Amino acid sequence: MTYYKLARPDGWDFYSGKTINYRDSIGGVATAPDWERTKECGQGIHICANPNDCFVGAKIPCSAYEVEPFGRGKIAIDAKKSKAKSVRVLREIDDLDALFGWKYREATDPINPFRIPTPPITPDVLELLKEWASVRASVRASVWASVRASVWDSVGASVWASVRASVWASVRASVWDSVWASVWDSVWDSVWAYFGSLFPNIKDWKYVTHKPGEYPFASGVTLWRMGLVTSFDGKVWRLHAGPDGKAIWERKA
Repeated sequence: MTYYKLARPDGWDFYSGKTINYRDSIGGVATAPDWERTKECGQGIHICANPNDCFVGAKIPCSAYEVEPFGRGKIAIDAKKSKAKSVRVLREIDDLDALFGWKYREATDPINPFRIPTPPITPDVLELLKEWASVRASVRASVWASVRASVWDSVGASVWASVRASVWASVRASVWDSVWASVWDSVWDSVWAYFGSLFPNIKDWKYVTHKPGEYPFASGVTLWRMGLVTSFDGKVWRLHAGPDGKAIWERKA
């Protein structure tokens, strides 16, 4: 049976950062120095058959390895994870998007719209804004419920927290500093839309009408990827862009 182990980007274990280097162990055997034969977490090398379950003790960014228990020291802790005294490290996995089933590479380096050259405001941009305005109110509830319903068992709360923290850490400072506090709540809707787009395998998005397989909040994400952040103060729609996040276009609702 194939098992997976996640480690820090440099190959060292997450727990101590210096006990085992899995990259250096490829082709060989890694052994836990603190092994104890109990069904409790700790005192062993933790491995999972589903790589997303590994995020209980890991976070992004990370490196991933295909491993197999070595010897007789393997114990199932619960339905999702096991621990072993030793593992044979078979290989490092390069395509983490394919491994996890979500956009790992982009989650570790999220798009920051205020670092993109300011685009012209064309009729196509205004059409995207119109589409976004029609679905924005549903985005938070939809993304939260849809991720839970569609991928929670395979991705889980730990992945949700790790990806969300990465996106938030990347864009928070520049977005927060660049737009007014009075419209921050509406800007956060765009962040939710972008976050949901990192899970392309979800096909059924709740609380919003959409075509089968279509991401209903794609308009907001397209604007984000173009370098445009929307805000709405209840009366006026604005488009913000550039390193200072200035409002480059506005129109009353």
